Amino acid sequence: MTSDTENKAENLRDLVTRARVVLWDFDGPICSLFSGHSAAKVATELVDWLESRGLRGLVTDGERLTLDPHVVLRAVDARHPGSDLVAELEERLTKEELRAASSAMPTAYADPLIRTWTAVGSRLAITTNNSPRVVRKYLAGRGLVSCFTPHIYGRTHDLHHLKPHPHCLNRALNAMGAAPADALMIGDTPSDYLAAHSAGVPFLGYARNERKARLLREAGAVSIVGSLWSVLSTVRERV
Repeated sequence: MTSDTENKAENLRDLVTRARVVLWDFDGPICSLFSGHSAAKVATELVDWLESRGLRGLVTDGERLTLDPHVVLRAVDARHPGSDLVAELEERLTKEELRAASSAMPTAYADPLIRTWTAVGSRLAITTNNSPRVVRKYLAGRGLVSCFTPHIYGRTHDLHHLKPHPHCLNRALNAMGAAPADALMIGDTPSDYLAAHSAGVPFLGYARNERKARLLREAGAVSIVGSLWSVLSTVRERV
């Protein structure tokens, strides 16, 4: 009888073997962006800035309590789409993300996995809701830019294109001339899974704790790893 562990290993091997293109989410699978610069504090500061301009009503109490800067940004865009206010708020968030990139904590085994996957001939791209400027800054500091350039697809001023919308995944696939079935997305949130599902791209969830794993499973993700070590070991089998 085949064990559950063997089934998971075989499924992971199948995902890795099929992938000619790997689409990475950024904050989570590659690093913990706000490990040294609180995301909750950034969200609070964005709300405080809105309130200083007499715009407290643009964010509900529930949105405020999420302490997620992306929730604040989406909320304002939903009420004033494409406005100068949204552009200024997005730029403020980008500046905070750039500051956070200096103290971001690399995800365990992400760096060697990125380098190894590149070495075996797979092409890599970033598909993220963070600013592409932030991604480039972090990757440059780790010596990883060449593994992804020019395929870094992040937040634009068209915020309705943020994941779970598949826009950034489709941009990556089109630019790389890749079919969805030949790609693999690695993400750590339900929005990553939903974007991949919409784009027809196989998905591998990265969950650093059981809460993250539960949220991914509830969204519909089937293949989930708690460490990138198992993925690195599988890719190394191809060397």
